[in-house]
Amino acid sequence: MVIGLGIVLIVLGLIFALDVINFDTSAVDTGTLGWILLVAGIVAVVISLVVNHQRTRSTHVVEERRDTGYPPR
Repeated sequence: MVIGLGIVLIVLGLIFALDVINFDTSAVDTGTLGWILLVAGIVAVVISLVVNHQRTRSTHVVEERRDTGYPPR
């Protein structure tokens, strides 16, 4: 889920940073906003990949015991 959000932020950041779409806004510098969104997207993707790697790396030991019904000798 966070990887998707990170990719969306990266795409939006590149659109604003590279001036693919020109907006006439005097209140916000779209270039700076684009670079901020780009960095935030990269950080989101990296954090998501690190957390996912830690989750898959943890080892769970499962011990199975079966009762045969016979008393121990």
